[in-house]
Amino acid sequence: MVRQVKSISLCWLLLLIFSAPSFADGFIVIPPPFPRPVTYQGGAYPLEVKYHHVETVIDEMAAITSVDQEFYNPTSRRLEGYYLFPIPPEAVIGKFSMYIDGKETEAELLDAAKARGIYEELVRKIIDPALLEYYGRGMFKARIFPIEPNSTKRVKISYKQTLEKNNGTIGYTYPLNTEKYSAAPLKDVSVKVSLKTSGNLKSVYCPSHEAEIIRKNSHEATIGYEAKDARPDRDFSLYYSTDDSKFGVSLLTYREVGSEGFFFLNISPDYDLGKNDIENKDITFVLDVSGSMAGKKLEQAKRALRFCVANLNAGDRFEIVRFSTEAEALFGKLAAADSGLRSKANKFIDNLKAIGGTNIEEALRLALAARQKDGRPYTILFITDGKPTIGKTGDAELLSMIKAANSAKTRIFTFGIGDEINTHLLDKITEATNAYRTYVTPEEDIEIKVSDLYTKVQSPVFTGLSIDFGKAIDAHLLYPKTLPDLFRGSSITLLGRYRGHGAGNIVLSGSVGGKAQELVYKAEFPASDNSHEFIAALWAARRIGFLLDQIRLNGEDKELVDEVTQLAKTYGIVTPYTSYLIVEDEDRMVRQNRMPEEARAMSGLTHKLDKGFMEKRKMEFEDMKRPMGAPAAQASREVQEMNYSSNIESMLQGKSRLDYTAKDGSTQNMTQQVKNILGRAFYNNGSAWMDVSVQKQKQGVKKNRVQFASAEYFDLLKKFPKASQFMSLGKNVAFVMNNEVYEIYE
Repeated sequence: MVRQVKSISLCWLLLLIFSAPSFADGFIVIPPPFPRPVTYQGGAYPLEVKYHHVETVIDEMAAITSVDQEFYNPTSRRLEGYYLFPIPPEAVIGKFSMYIDGKETEAELLDAAKARGIYEELVRKIIDPALLEYYGRGMFKARIFPIEPNSTKRVKISYKQTLEKNNGTIGYTYPLNTEKYSAAPLKDVSVKVSLKTSGNLKSVYCPSHEAEIIRKNSHEATIGYEAKDARPDRDFSLYYSTDDSKFGVSLLTYREVGSEGFFFLNISPDYDLGKNDIENKDITFVLDVSGSMAGKKLEQAKRALRFCVANLNAGDRFEIVRFSTEAEALFGKLAAADSGLRSKANKFIDNLKAIGGTNIEEALRLALAARQKDGRPYTILFITDGKPTIGKTGDAELLSMIKAANSAKTRIFTFGIGDEINTHLLDKITEATNAYRTYVTPEEDIEIKVSDLYTKVQSPVFTGLSIDFGKAIDAHLLYPKTLPDLFRGSSITLLGRYRGHGAGNIVLSGSVGGKAQELVYKAEFPASDNSHEFIAALWAARRIGFLLDQIRLNGEDKELVDEVTQLAKTYGIVTPYTSYLIVEDEDRMVRQNRMPEEARAMSGLTHKLDKGFMEKRKMEFEDMKRPMGAPAAQASREVQEMNYSSNIESMLQGKSRLDYTAKDGSTQNMTQQVKNILGRAFYNNGSAWMDVSVQKQKQGVKKNRVQFASAEYFDLLKKFPKASQFMSLGKNVAFVMNNEVYEIYE
């Protein structure tokens, strides 16, 4: 056994909207008097942002950011405004240049004290606290005149910045939190980052958006994100690290005094792993060829199998099992992936025809029995479009058979095709074998889904993984509960809670290149760490996904429902399922006089929703528990994505179904009524923004009412600068600060 010891990085690459933005995009403020009439919200921001393009080049720790924005004046008046570009105190900018309509324009650099005065003055004049988000920061300021009616104004800026390294991890953030400063959705938003390092890139990660990350080699990567007709409401965050070892491990912790801690652990392989580092694998492809697979489904599945066979590694072994009324194995054993046997496999695939029933029992018995005892990683890819009709057909008896025949812990990846599929059976199979489930709708291509997954699991580099946190640290409630294998080009993220504190060793064991290996990493689990509140929300999303799966597959349990509700409300995790539970819970508490009407978080929204909105959410929650049908497959997909949440997008499952028509006729989304600021969830309850912590305060706690824009209001800002983040939400906000409740009112 090979034993290696490394020091673990205590700052991982995760920054979500649950932390304050570290930069602010440029925007144009029109001081009063505002143009009238207006058809937008917020008189100080009548301009529309037509596009917002960002290109960044990062070389080691130096970043050059170029921004191209176009503003449109939809009014019939010539306007004069100010372009403001707030700057965080930690930024070190070497150069700043600004061009308006192709002409270089001077911008005034203001320190934090002078900028604070401008922020306060603007809040008083425009009666809008949105700018308080940047309270206490410096800014660049430039006058823009004229802004002609029904015309555009193009602004280009560029700046050089030195990035900071924190315990081996380098972070870059660009602001996309533009929703407050545009009178209409942005037609076009894009961010492109070209990254280059001299050391080996170990991790490249975008926690804020579903960005495309293209690794060119071990030193370069390109990261891209784009959206159309969007209202960006969070900053674009990118983190990367360099490490010359074969496997990099990073740890990040968060812990409030007197409470259990949270941790985030990432394991990433080196980009340039050689052939000797890739384990030879065994794999069996199991394909349903029952009568219901006839036509397009079978043709797509056959193309998918051909792709998999063509992309087997040279040292792999494989088998193909077709099943309908009975099951048939191609070779009768695992066969070497040489050209002759691949050719035989392709002929077998070509001759497959759809006919007969669905004998899942016999197919999986054959596949599980094919595993050899030489310790090579073994995987089954199981493709079916129906429920079992021959042999054992009950969920319990089939699962019992699989567990009895699977003492070697073979992973069974399932693909459910169409709507007439038993999702409970397939989900329980993947849960029991620590694998992943995929559902293919009638409109989707089976070939793409199967080939995508196969590409990810094609080259195992660290298998049979287990982790030990030692005696000093009690790590529990881990997600995923069992570590999967690590494949080339991928990474593993593990989130959990911990008790105890202090220095210790994390021991990672498994097989690398067919040889047992044990890696030991020194780690520090602190008794208190308030720097990374967002980890708690990410852990909560995975925990909620796990609990919803238990409710789906094993029946509704009050304790599970209560925990989902409280976690979702506390951390602002809004999905069609959790929103229904939160509203129901708050309605019940108000009826039982356990919560005052004004303390509602989400249920206060209901008067703004179109008729039938919550009825649809209730129906979805009930449909989630059904074993068959399109809603069941949809719920399975969404809950699994929560189980593997690693960024904001993956936490907001079902967001598109949370649109509603407000009383003013505008289309809004329920997730827009929830904000996460400095680790706290704030809800717009219909009349004000409320810190969910207010609900948890005991009777008799001191309450302070402060009128918006009053002298006391600005005194509060000076006393608690961090409160500016909360107060920027609006003119009516309730929050907790130093164990007291503050209510801002108009």
